[in-house]
Amino acid sequence: QMALKKMDSKTPSKKRTSSSRHWQSPPVVVIFKDMESFITKVLQDFIVISSQHIRELPLVLIFGIATSPMIIHSLLPHSVSSLLCIELFQSLSCKEHLSTVIDKLLLTAQFPFKLGEKVLQVLINIFLYHDFSVQNFIKGFQLCIVEHFYSQPLSVLCCQLVDAKKRVNSLSHDQCENIRRLPSFRRYVESQPSQKQIALLTADNFLKEIIQKLLEDLHVYHENYVSVLRCLHVFTSSLPKYPLGKQIRELYCACLENRVWETEEYESSLQLARMLNKSDLVTMLQQCVEIFVSSSGKEFDKTVEKLKEFLTQFQKLEAEAFQERDVSVSSQKELQKKTDLYHLQKTLLELKESRRSKKLTKFEKLRFEVVDYIDSLVRNYLVPADHKTLHEIVYFNTASVLRGHLNAAPRIALHTALNNPYCYLKNQALKSDGGSISNKAPDICIVYKLHLECGRLINLVDWLEAFSTVVMAVEGPNADAASSDQVDDIIQYPFSFLSTVSELELLGFIKPSKQKTDHVARLTWGGC
Repeated sequence: QMALKKMDSKTPSKKRTSSSRHWQSPPVVVIFKDMESFITKVLQDFIVISSQHIRELPLVLIFGIATSPMIIHSLLPHSVSSLLCIELFQSLSCKEHLSTVIDKLLLTAQFPFKLGEKVLQVLINIFLYHDFSVQNFIKGFQLCIVEHFYSQPLSVLCCQLVDAKKRVNSLSHDQCENIRRLPSFRRYVESQPSQKQIALLTADNFLKEIIQKLLEDLHVYHENYVSVLRCLHVFTSSLPKYPLGKQIRELYCACLENRVWETEEYESSLQLARMLNKSDLVTMLQQCVEIFVSSSGKEFDKTVEKLKEFLTQFQKLEAEAFQERDVSVSSQKELQKKTDLYHLQKTLLELKESRRSKKLTKFEKLRFEVVDYIDSLVRNYLVPADHKTLHEIVYFNTASVLRGHLNAAPRIALHTALNNPYCYLKNQALKSDGGSISNKAPDICIVYKLHLECGRLINLVDWLEAFSTVVMAVEGPNADAASSDQVDDIIQYPFSFLSTVSELELLGFIKPSKQKTDHVARLTWGGC
């Protein structure tokens, strides 16, 4: 999608000088999403008026163009376009914006909240196969945050490490018990000596000390994870056919799902990496050095030294390569001197045998060492998150809940909301056993549940009487005496009933009957 950036000024040539002198504060940015849809006269007048007040009110106009930049000259006459300094730029694709969002939100240790593999895959699939909307992806991410902090009692520890350590000290006994019930923590306890197991399960103070250490380990894990993931992506993103994906989000999902080094795609990537040429390999190593140097992780000093050592060895091999070329040229000359058939066949057989038993060259050995070293980093640092203790505190993994919110079927959602309003409203007064109808439920829910008990044709009078009976019912010891408020509201029942019936008709559950005027027909759609 083309975008047009326009900056108002008296003349185009004076745009930069005038802005530097008079624009003491940032200019006001006005975005016109679709330039072609605007009324031409209004657009022209707006530009002319804005140019007259450019010194008092600096403006930057951004026009979205869906067709061609040539549309500017057809919409704006020269007298108006001359007031603008026009700059063209191409907006980034939706996928690039998505990669930026994932990079800033998930591939960083700055934000403790993380998404599990299935949850992230749900959001990415909705983006790729439904709407290509980065805004909807962000809304889905926000929904994950809300669900995590609502459903996970221990999400109180999903914060910055310094704050999390302080909050650990104020954990109650019940919260400590919640931690002991976490599957990852139970695995951790089972791996400890028996005396330590007893202390972890009985002593809250000792447990809090261990939790602080485990949270710190989890934070360090995320710092190291991101750096090694970026390094691995440098190698895999340039391989033929991209076995582990071209985008870093694809590699990230693969690493979250399971041990990536156990997959066939990873083995294929290693085989292809062992065939890289020297220039590509050196470039990748230099990029990895930059990644680890800028990393917030504190464990990569030796890694940087090792990678720099590889680069130095590649430079030394360059000088030796020239000498080997001279030797190969001399051997070819010797072969050309032997012209008789006997010596020629003998020499060819010797060359053939030497190729069979040929040892790896120094470059090939060094290339294997580099790939094996990267493989060791992957195995050490890219362990799946669900193998780490206390990962449930910071990871949201309930993909079914997210899918239910974002990919909800309208028919099922409507039936659930009307048949069981407690599912959405979470009001204890709305809880009902089986098919019973609570008089505390909204009117539309009562009318809907009554209509489910009817046949194809529903008598409106009988329906109203049943509705009034349910609404007037008083539970508890005062069931024989209706409250004065209910008696006063009896007059309102027909009106609320008719309003609710109209809503059900609008939703498509019923329709007027042509056979009987005092009946409505129940539609098949409503037979849930």
